Amino acid sequence: MLLEHDLVVEAAVIPSPDPTRLSVPKAYVCLRADAATSEEDAARAIYVFAHERLSAHLRVRIIEFVPELPKTISGKIRRVDLRAREAERVATGNAAGQHLDRDYR
Repeated sequence: MLLEHDLVVEAAVIPSPDPTRLSVPKAYVCLRADAATSEEDAARAIYVFAHERLSAHLRVRIIEFVPELPKTISGKIRRVDLRAREAERVATGNAAGQHLDRDYR
């Protein structure tokens, strides 16, 4: 569903550890190169788009914008690298660059 948004070029969704729910869906999103919006505006637009099209249990709870996604030689997205990056981020408590769903309601 994220790929249907006009601003999104690529996206990958992984589980992010959560103290209350065990894990929540987190999306790593690559924006179009010509997208002339701030990350906050893009996150708001993506969350509104998702709320209109998905039920609550399917929605992404965290968005992080990245310039590119890690890929294999054949071009598939390496979600194992994204899960490792997310586990490290949670372990260090670094919340920079995280756009949470609850901040855009």
